[in-house]
Amino acid sequence: MFTEDPAAIVRKLTELKLEHRDLGAAIAQLPIGPGCDELQLTRLKKRKLRLKDMIAYLEDKLIPDLDA
Repeated sequence: MFTEDPAAIVRKLTELKLEHRDLGAAIAQLPIGPGCDELQLTRLKKRKLRLKDMIAYLEDKLIPDLDA
């Protein structure tokens, strides 16, 4: 999925974290109530969760495997 180059992983992590933060801000700005777009809100939240999973995956790739 991603290259093994640590520098490339760090760059991708930075991009994903920025997008995750921006999605959080966008979700917070959406109006809550009868006039809000529930479908858009659900899609944004699912995207944010996918980003969180991808961030965790890439952070795990940066940790070297140590045989105990």
